[in-house]
Amino acid sequence: MAKALLGYVGGSDPRVLAEMRRLQQRVQDLESELVRIQAENDALAAAARHHDSVLDGIDVPSAEPALT
Repeated sequence: MAKALLGYVGGSDPRVLAEMRRLQQRVQDLESELVRIQAENDALAAAARHHDSVLDGIDVPSAEPALT
């Protein structure tokens, strides 16, 4: 059963092995991109928290509207 799940049924077809290698590489590429995007998201979230803390010091009800 394990052999069937891994795609080894009927011997090693070079096309199947090439496709499996291609898919494994694609999975690795996507995992790397996920790690990069998560790091970027964490940095943006930290910057947003810092930006929000700067804006917290503004008293909104007493702020005057901008001139147009």
